Amino acid sequence: MIKGTAERPRLSIYRSNKQIYAQLIDDLSGVTLAAASSASKDFEGVKGNKVELAKAVGKAIAEKATQSGIKSVIFDRGGYLYHGRVKSLAEGAREGGLQF
Repeated sequence: MIKGTAERPRLSIYRSNKQIYAQLIDDLSGVTLAAASSASKDFEGVKGNKVELAKAVGKAIAEKATQSGIKSVIFDRGGYLYHGRVKSLAEGAREGGLQF
């Protein structure tokens, strides 16, 4: 089982048929430190397919993490295969400056 700490939180992914969600979670204290999703109002005007939208969500979670002083995370793909939207989100988070 993957566990995140305050210094290195868990980047948890949830993927539905239409949306993708990402959270930074500190499992020791049971707190969500940051979250981003394609369903939020920040992404209403974003054009593109679901893979491009997932990359934008990855960049958004990386930006929120760096604002909180988090540089390194543990990647939890939630049982999803590492391709398509999950891979795109991970690449976007890496481009945003997060290290896994």
